[in-house]
Amino acid sequence: MSRSDDGMRVRRAVLGDAHVDKVEADKVAFDAPFQEMITEGAWGTLWADDTISRRERSMLTLALLAATGNFDEIPMHIRASANTGASPQDVLQAFMHVAVYAGVPKANHAIKLAKQTYDKMGVAL
Repeated sequence: MSRSDDGMRVRRAVLGDAHVDKVEADKVAFDAPFQEMITEGAWGTLWADDTISRRERSMLTLALLAATGNFDEIPMHIRASANTGASPQDVLQAFMHVAVYAGVPKANHAIKLAKQTYDKMGVAL
């Protein structure tokens, strides 16, 4: 199996078929090289590696997104946590680390986004 095939398999397992199908349907020649790069690199290499669990990888990803202020990606990865095994309590702990090591405002905004996303998912907090 190629890195691209592995990446697509893992990407679908983590993000879900509906999300990946939408991204694939929206893909045009302009962003096709970018989509292939993240499928191979992020999903086929990093996320496909089993050194740490998908739960742990999910928590790290959410913490890094919050710490670097990449808030647009947080709802997608909150939704993905349903597939990775990262619980709302795990996510909160990741964001609490962000508060201490990267700043309370970033963690506060990430928690707000998580609450909104969990609410849309029907997850009681």
